[in-house]
Amino acid sequence: MGLAFVLIIIGINILYVSFFTLRLLMVIKGYRVLASLVAMVEVFVYLKGLEIVLDNLDNPINLAAYCIGWGMGVFIGSKIEEYLALGYVTLQVVVDSVDLEVPAKLREHGFGVTSWVAEGRDGHRLMMQVLTKRSNEKKLWNLIHEIAPKAFVISFEPKHLKGGFWVNRLRG
Repeated sequence: MGLAFVLIIIGINILYVSFFTLRLLMVIKGYRVLASLVAMVEVFVYLKGLEIVLDNLDNPINLAAYCIGWGMGVFIGSKIEEYLALGYVTLQVVVDSVDLEVPAKLREHGFGVTSWVAEGRDGHRLMMQVLTKRSNEKKLWNLIHEIAPKAFVISFEPKHLKGGFWVNRLRG
């Protein structure tokens, strides 16, 4: 039971903790059914990994391998979730010009934009709210930076969506 055994322990824990991380993020984002299915696989992998380590506690390297796999699993699970980009993101954009060119250009690229004039410290500002799938977030950030390089942008994830003409389009 040498290096191969240690690598098996690390691999099992990477797999388990990746599932754990994904499941947790799915629950937070409201994907309860999918999270429940992932949980079934997760607990199976967890129990097999735990069984292997508990049956071989006489070797501290096995325990270290378990811990290493755990840490790597958190990292890999978060990278998988980032790749899947589950859910939606809302960007709140503030530009110093009340010119309607920015929302028009965002709409030309298929983004739904709600805009209004707001009062800032130095005068009128154009505020915009843009909702998109997380998988499109980087594209939207780049487009905003290209159109309005000095824009102030805040990104946040909405928990619930209801109404609006583009909500159905986003889900499709």
